[in-house]
Amino acid sequence: MQKVSTFLWFEHGVEEAAELYTSLLPDSRILHVQQFGEGMPDGLVVVRFTLGGVEYQAMNGGPNEGFTEAVSLSVVCDDQAEVDRLWDALTADGGRESMCGWLTDRWGVSWQIVPNRLLELQADPDPERSRRANQAMLTMRKLDIAALEAAADGRS
Repeated sequence: MQKVSTFLWFEHGVEEAAELYTSLLPDSRILHVQQFGEGMPDGLVVVRFTLGGVEYQAMNGGPNEGFTEAVSLSVVCDDQAEVDRLWDALTADGGRESMCGWLTDRWGVSWQIVPNRLLELQADPDPERSRRANQAMLTMRKLDIAALEAAADGRS
């Protein structure tokens, strides 16, 4: 068990969320599900799981203030196919697109789905290429690698 891990409070659906999340990323799995019974609030469940080798804990804790974009899970993607796959899975069934590669899944958890190519373009030694890529990113919801590259090259 990691010494420090992120803990997420879901109103409901924690097991379903953990199953979806762990199905999307390599080196991810559910480690433990604890169902609490007598003397505990109804529906209290705590799930430990890993995403990309990083451990998380989450629980069904009942009504809460919800999640905000102030905290998000950020996934760096190798290519457009991975961006598209994660975006589609996490916005399905009530998820919502936001701007600049951000989305909120159906449980209200915020995610950043970021192609590694954007990070490379942002670090480009030519400040104009970087600026153009960033300007293009600011106009997008789901990030589009080809469009980011075209913008960086001044072809958009």
